[in-house]
Amino acid sequence: MQNRIEKTMENLKANNMDAELVSNRNDALKRVEELIPEGATVAVGGSVTLTETGILNLLRCGKFLFLDRYKKGITPEETKEIYIRSMSADYYLCSSNAITEKGELYNVDGNCNRISALSFGPKNVIIVAGVNKIVADLEEAVKRVKLVAAPKNAKRLGINTYCEKNGRCVCAEKGGLDSPTAGCGSDSRICCSYLVCGKQKIKNRIKVILVEEELGY
Repeated sequence: MQNRIEKTMENLKANNMDAELVSNRNDALKRVEELIPEGATVAVGGSVTLTETGILNLLRCGKFLFLDRYKKGITPEETKEIYIRSMSADYYLCSSNAITEKGELYNVDGNCNRISALSFGPKNVIIVAGVNKIVADLEEAVKRVKLVAAPKNAKRLGINTYCEKNGRCVCAEKGGLDSPTAGCGSDSRICCSYLVCGKQKIKNRIKVILVEEELGY
């Protein structure tokens, strides 16, 4: 694993994404606090990892202008407005569905606000991810989403899909695990749009903090 981590970080940096390794979730929390200046406008994508590391609670401490998509009592219209405002945030935090040893980020979204922010908009993007997200290549990244990330997220969100009920994409039975867009026909599916981040034009706009723990899905 150590060799895989080193290779992944080296290739992320070669792709103009900053990368660093921390030992545990507490160190990840401290590092994020160090990176974001007081008063910065901050937004987040949907992420179990940000909850597990305590980063969501950090962002609510009052030091930042946090566009909180999870605020109690928020309406769907207000949530959509936060998604739009997030595109001009100083810092955008999220995790990644998979990170390849070749230094690529692979992400799949339903609403697509996260992959939109990864592509363009926020001045800085910080990705916090456990080393369990590291895969060999894009083929393995696609399989990871279909067999791990999507089923677990669908269950967490209570989405009425095949993967929520069966713990794996329907592709596992019907073939198509190697096809990113293949899947069930449900209008509720969370696998709608797909993004691969490779070599970046703006150096270090995206920063990846790898955590030597299993975090998120």
